[in-house]
Amino acid sequence: MQQDSASFQTIALPLSDEDQARADFYALIARLMLAAPNAGLLAALGSAEPIRADGLAEAGRALEEAWLKLTQAASVMDAGAVADEFADLFISTGNPLINPNGSFYLTGHLNDVPLAELRQDLSRLRIARARGVGEFEDHLGALCETMRVLIAGAPGIARQPLDEQKRIFSTHIQPWYATCLADIAGAEPANFYRVVAAFAGAFLGVEALAFAMWQPADTDTPIAA
Repeated sequence: MQQDSASFQTIALPLSDEDQARADFYALIARLMLAAPNAGLLAALGSAEPIRADGLAEAGRALEEAWLKLTQAASVMDAGAVADEFADLFISTGNPLINPNGSFYLTGHLNDVPLAELRQDLSRLRIARARGVGEFEDHLGALCETMRVLIAGAPGIARQPLDEQKRIFSTHIQPWYATCLADIAGAEPANFYRVVAAFAGAFLGVEALAFAMWQPADTDTPIAA
């Protein structure tokens, strides 16, 4: 008997509240790392509500505090001053002060083996750099956008299960993000971006802890309390 494939289309269920929050935080970090926030984004952040990161004890409290400091900083920052700060940190006619790229932090060189390996993984997932985008795929902002897509999906790109999310995070983000964010926070021009780095570090730290605790559903190994 032939089956009508149209009758068996997969219907994507809505994201859970937790996954929606994760996707939103990844999207925010991507936006802040790829370009300076405009006045509208600063205003939206400045009026944002506090968050509650339940279930991860100390890491959750660190994220709550980092979010509060980010919203407080955004409420008093001038968009022009933040744009100048972003340029001082990340933009240069020569070598910028900060190169937030995985290859640079893992090998000391841009466009090196870690980027090639990342591109292989992205090709397998049918994810490609958009036309006109100047940043490499291993830029921290681009990687956060990739994580958002893995969680929430995108046109033509299916959501990915937690084991795939964990693989991309642990392979291409976790080995170097903390060092990069520490460099941003410690850079002389950093003011608003010192707070951004602290928030990004707190959130990615929660992600690292959650992935470390997570076990596939078909395993008999208990999840750590």
